[in-house]
Amino acid sequence: MMDCMPKDVMTAVSTDVIIIGAGPVGLFAVFELGLLDMKCHLVDILDKPGGQCAELYPEKPIYDIPGLPVVTGQELTDRLLEQCRPFAPQFHLNQMAEKLERTPDGKWRLETDIGTVLEAPVVVIAAGGGSFVPKKPPIPGIEEYEGKSVFYAVRKMEQFRGRNIVIAGGGDSALDWTLNLEPLADRIALVHRRDEFRAAPDSVNKMRALVADGKLDLHIAQIAGLKGQDGQLEAVTLKGPDGTYDLACDTLLAFYGLTMKLGPVANWGLNLHENLIPVDTEKFETSEPGIFAIGDINWYPGKLKLILSGFHEAALMAQQAFRYVKPGEKLRFQYTTSSTSLQKKLGVA
Repeated sequence: MMDCMPKDVMTAVSTDVIIIGAGPVGLFAVFELGLLDMKCHLVDILDKPGGQCAELYPEKPIYDIPGLPVVTGQELTDRLLEQCRPFAPQFHLNQMAEKLERTPDGKWRLETDIGTVLEAPVVVIAAGGGSFVPKKPPIPGIEEYEGKSVFYAVRKMEQFRGRNIVIAGGGDSALDWTLNLEPLADRIALVHRRDEFRAAPDSVNKMRALVADGKLDLHIAQIAGLKGQDGQLEAVTLKGPDGTYDLACDTLLAFYGLTMKLGPVANWGLNLHENLIPVDTEKFETSEPGIFAIGDINWYPGKLKLILSGFHEAALMAQQAFRYVKPGEKLRFQYTTSSTSLQKKLGVA
C-alpha cells in the first residue's frame, strides 16, 4: 500500500473523500463531510446503497436510532439518502474496492475490480463487517469457469445478450435477473432445489407466467457438476427427483446469497486486530495518515457495534478529514440549528 504509483497509469476521478461502503454509517459520513464542504464518492459491492440494512434486513425493525422509536432498515436507508442528497454524493455500485496505493503527490488512489479509479486525500472505510462476497456453490472444478462462463453477479446486462443461460437460486436476485435477462438471452433456464421461492411474490408470479408461455425453463433440481473446457461451459449436470441429467448452456449465473469477508482491505497494509481495523478515538484514523475507519469494521477499547456509534465516529472523522482536504483553511465548528451558511447548504434557509 505504501509504494508510490507511476503517474498517468490510469485516468482517475478526483474528489475530496472516497468512502468504501454505502451503508448507514457511510451515508451519514457523506452528510458530516458535506457540512464541511467536502465532496464524496462511495464504492460498494452491492447494487444499491444501504449495506446490510437494505440488503439483508430491509423490513427488520430497528429500535435504537435516536429520535426514531422504530424504523426499518430500508426506511433508515431512505432517510439517510434524503439527508445527504444536498451534497450530491457519487455512487460506484456493483464493484469492490480492490487496490489502494499512495500517489507521488501524497493522495490515495483506489481502483475497483471493474477498473474505476478514484483519487482523494482521504479514504474512509465504512464497510461494516467487510465486503459482501457471493457464496459459491460446492461444485468441483467451478474455479476454472469463474469470470469466463460462471458469474455470481451481473455487472453489464449486454454481456449476456444471446447467451444460453442457466440461473441458479430461489431468492430475489435469481428471480430478478431471470426476468431482466429473459428478453436479452437466447434461452434461460431457472434451477432451484425446490418448487418454493424466497423472492417477492410478484416476481415469482411473473416467472411462472414465462414458464407457462414456454419462454423460460424451470428445473427443480440441484447442480451437481459442470461440463466444458478451457473455462467455457457446455452443460451443467443436474440432479433432480427423477435422476441425473445434463442441461446444455454456455453461461451459469449462481445466486446463492452473500457472506461477509474483510476482502481486499486485509491486503492494504493497515494494522489489524482480529480482522478489524484499530483506530484512535479522537479522529478514528487508522495506522495510515489519511485513512479512516468508522462503523463495525473498526476496533478500539470499549467499541460498541451500533449504528449509533458509527454516526458519532463519522462526525469526529470529518473534523480531521477537513485538515487533509483543506489544509490552508480554518475549521469553524457550527451548529445546523443556528448557522445560516449550513442551512443554505441543506436548502432549508
